Amino acid sequence: MKHNIGISEQHRGAICENLGRVLAGSYALQLQTQYAHWNVRGPFFDSLHQLFQRQYEDLQVAVDELAERIRALGHTAPGSFDEFSKLSAVKQRTDFRNSDEMVACLLEAHETMIHVCKEAIACAGRGGDEATEDLLTERVEIHGKAAWMLRTTLEK
Repeated sequence: MKHNIGISEQHRGAICENLGRVLAGSYALQLQTQYAHWNVRGPFFDSLHQLFQRQYEDLQVAVDELAERIRALGHTAPGSFDEFSKLSAVKQRTDFRNSDEMVACLLEAHETMIHVCKEAIACAGRGGDEATEDLLTERVEIHGKAAWMLRTTLEK
C-alpha cells in the first residue's frame, strides 16, 4: 500500500536505513548497560547499579519507539542479533577489570550514539521528516545527559 505522508519513498528508505543503525546501536547499548548493571562491583556498586538501571530502562523504551518509527515509515525494523551486530556502531565488551572500565565503555558508547543520531537527523532533514528529527533530537539530548553523568563519575 502506498504511503501518502509527504516523504518520498527514496527518502523514507534512506531515513529507515539510518534509523536502523540508531535502533541497532541503542539495542547494543541497552544490552551493554544491562550487563554493567548486573556485573558492577566495588565501592560505588549501589549508585552505579541504580544509574545503569535507569539508563537501560530508558534505552528499552527508545528501542521500541525507534522500531515503531521505522514501521510508521513503511519499512521493516531490524530485530535480530545478527542484524543488530552488523548495523551497530556500539560494540559489545565483557572484559572489564573494574567499574571504571565499565563506565568508560558506556560513556564512549553514548558519545558514539550521539554521532549516529546526528547523522540520522541530517538524513531526516533532507527528507522533510520532522517527526523523525524530533525523535532523534530527543535521543541526542538523552545520550548527552547520560554521557555527562558517566563522565562525571570518572572524575577523581
